[in-house]
Amino acid sequence: MKIALLFFLTLLTALTATAQNELLYVGTYSVRGSEGIYVLEFDRRAGTLRQVSTAGGAKSPSFLAFHPLGGYLYAVNEGAEGGAVSAFAIDRQTGKLTLLNQQPSVGRGPCHVSLDATGRAAFVSNYGEGTFTVLPVLKDGKLGAPTDSVRFAGNGPNAQRQNKPHAHSATLSPDNRFAYVCDLGTDRIYIYEIDPAKGKVKPANPAFKAVTPGAGPRHFTLSPDGKFAYLAEELTSTTAVFSRDAKTGFLVTLQDGVATLPADFKGNNTSADIHTDATGKHLYQSNRGHNSLAIFSIGTSGRIALQGHQDTMGKTPRNFLVDPKGEYVFVANQDTDNITIFRRDAKTGLLTYTGNSVSVPAPVCLKLLERK
Repeated sequence: MKIALLFFLTLLTALTATAQNELLYVGTYSVRGSEGIYVLEFDRRAGTLRQVSTAGGAKSPSFLAFHPLGGYLYAVNEGAEGGAVSAFAIDRQTGKLTLLNQQPSVGRGPCHVSLDATGRAAFVSNYGEGTFTVLPVLKDGKLGAPTDSVRFAGNGPNAQRQNKPHAHSATLSPDNRFAYVCDLGTDRIYIYEIDPAKGKVKPANPAFKAVTPGAGPRHFTLSPDGKFAYLAEELTSTTAVFSRDAKTGFLVTLQDGVATLPADFKGNNTSADIHTDATGKHLYQSNRGHNSLAIFSIGTSGRIALQGHQDTMGKTPRNFLVDPKGEYVFVANQDTDNITIFRRDAKTGLLTYTGNSVSVPAPVCLKLLERK
């Protein structure tokens, strides 16, 4: 009897630990009482989230990125005067964040940060001034002073939104050789060869891929094998699909202007975030206005076909996260201050609302981390 009881208690402890070993980090805007970056514990078995801590010290820490080794987190400070980026140490047991330092982003309105696979360099997109900046990541996780910065030039046909450059995101290729920088204002995806050790970038040859005028490139994602790329076009609520030359980094258009909205939708909408699942068989893109995720299947050629839409159970879905294990999708609904949780059908890619959500003021970005 004692042996059986001991076995049961051991099994229960193991299951509890498994259920509580993931942490969701939430970047927010500093409005409606937000306390900065929120740390939530994810119970995978129950499909629920609960808040465990917050980290202040940075104004509007909107977009987040992990160090590839998992011990540090980086946040753009979108509301900081002149623009800044913050570095935090992560306590891998409790999830607590400790501010390490801040550096200027060399541009107003930094809205995106990404790290290369070696963890030596952080790449920052500054929406307000159309600049793309490289900051070195030091051995202690702190950020060094900027080592390179590029200022874009030009505009697009949308006089209200494209009167000047607006760098919106920088996505690293799986081989860690190229950075793809989406500029909403100039309708271009700039392609850079990166040197993380020196903290430098140089234009690839060709140096950019032009997209449909007025489309407004926002976020960009690559298939897991790096053969294909997918672009969220903010202003036209469409998706563009490309094949990718692994040697030069260049993009060749496969599909252009694939609609993310139902044909009968008549309201205002802008696209936001875009991700594939871990298998590269399904693609998701968020619609702000229709308040949905568009769900696409991905064929062996890389081309996509619309499968349907999922109501995000909130308003203005910004960033969302497709669970690396393929079981869930989390959505940050900025204007209703909630994060909603959906179960995912791995075969069809379709989603089902779990009924579970958690309140977080003005959530913008979601990042999931395994707890040690």
